[in-house]
Amino acid sequence: MTVPKRHIQVVCGIIEQNGLILATQRSSDMPLPLKWEFPGGKLEPGETLQECLLRELQEELGVTVKVGQGLAPVDYDYSTFSVTLYPFWCDQLSGQPVLHEHLNSCWLPPHRLAELDWAEADQPIIAALVQRA
Repeated sequence: MTVPKRHIQVVCGIIEQNGLILATQRSSDMPLPLKWEFPGGKLEPGETLQECLLRELQEELGVTVKVGQGLAPVDYDYSTFSVTLYPFWCDQLSGQPVLHEHLNSCWLPPHRLAELDWAEADQPIIAALVQRA
């Protein structure tokens, strides 16, 4: 009998500042170690997608954002779990990113994002950002 994979819903922020987009690198202790991603996190029961994103960005980076337009959700099937990723444009309102969970971060123009080793679920978002730029 096949055991169904765990499915998680994750919200991420496309934080843009002066034409650059924030990318964060997962630590070696996290699932998908050392992969780059857009910051965000798992949806908790009873939260809206926007509430989750506000909470996660405050917890992970210490920043307050204004959540804007959503991009197309991405479904991805990893070997041990599946994910639906909900990306949103964000304007940073206050705070400078401080890494509480991640190993590294950088600001890049959209056309350079693909130079990093991204988590697979984030790759369709990068393609959409490059096409939009």
